[in-house]
Amino acid sequence: MSAVVEDTAVQDAEAGSGAAGDAAPGNTATGLAAEAGVDAGVAAEAGGPGGPARRPRPLTWHNVCDVTDLEAGWGEAAWIGSGQIALFRLADGSVHATDQRCPATGAHVMARGIVGGRSTDAGTVATVASPLHKQVYRLDSGECLNAPELRLAVHPVRIEDGHVWVGVSL
Repeated sequence: MSAVVEDTAVQDAEAGSGAAGDAAPGNTATGLAAEAGVDAGVAAEAGGPGGPARRPRPLTWHNVCDVTDLEAGWGEAAWIGSGQIALFRLADGSVHATDQRCPATGAHVMARGIVGGRSTDAGTVATVASPLHKQVYRLDSGECLNAPELRLAVHPVRIEDGHVWVGVSL
């Protein structure tokens, strides 16, 4: 599968509506702000030292593909609206979504990255290494483990009735 077109989009009525948390038990939600129903990249920008807090943008949830379309240990690229995302299904069955665009080079290649894991103080975390220069990013947060100035945008994911839903901000 080289690209997938979403067939359904549902917008959260309000930022922080908890849409990711509304998923049925056993469904997967990834991303730092998935529980709050806001895009992780936007949540990270929502305030900081000396800066005013901004209201997070609501998510639109897109039905991207069937979970069986994703092979464990590999990435797949998909279109959502006018943007590209990369989807990764891990051996444990969890699914992660990131931007397809590599933060270091700007090339749309992340789905072709090397999926793996790194040991941290908190345990092993799932990662993807850019196929171009091998920067290693955490799939749960987008943090670059070998170049802290870089960050890969991550998107919350939920699985409902075998379908992969990805939340992106407007």
